[in-house]
Amino acid sequence: MLQKILNNKVRLMQFVFFVALLVLVRAFENQLFYDPFLDYFKNDFNNLPLPNFNSFQLSLGLLFRYTLNTVISLGIIYVFFKDIVMVKFAFVLYYFFFMILIVVFFYMIYFTREHHNLFLFYIRRFLIQPIFVLLFVPAFYYQKQNK
Repeated sequence: MLQKILNNKVRLMQFVFFVALLVLVRAFENQLFYDPFLDYFKNDFNNLPLPNFNSFQLSLGLLFRYTLNTVISLGIIYVFFKDIVMVKFAFVLYYFFFMILIVVFFYMIYFTREHHNLFLFYIRRFLIQPIFVLLFVPAFYYQKQNK
């Protein structure tokens, strides 16, 4: 009984640690990542032209931020389920979605005549925020319960 309580406290502390890391990524986003869209989307972006940006630096910045969020999110998934196979599957899903989202993001910027800024905002949101962990944890929990 005591061991079970201690295990749950350790898991809770691990979860809090990973959530704190996600908060730190968000808190220091201006210092850590090149992203001229941070300020752009804080303003009235529907009436503004897209900001000037370096595509290579932007793609590296998005990859770096997505990777940080992915590693931390995979840690959260591992803390919840203690299943390495599930973590590997989540890793594949994360990078499958990254490839799709980054292509759509740059396609929207370069190849659409009319900039669909709200759509661009949401695509970028999936790239820079750990939204997938909010989707994967309940889905994996449901999967594990029905196994």
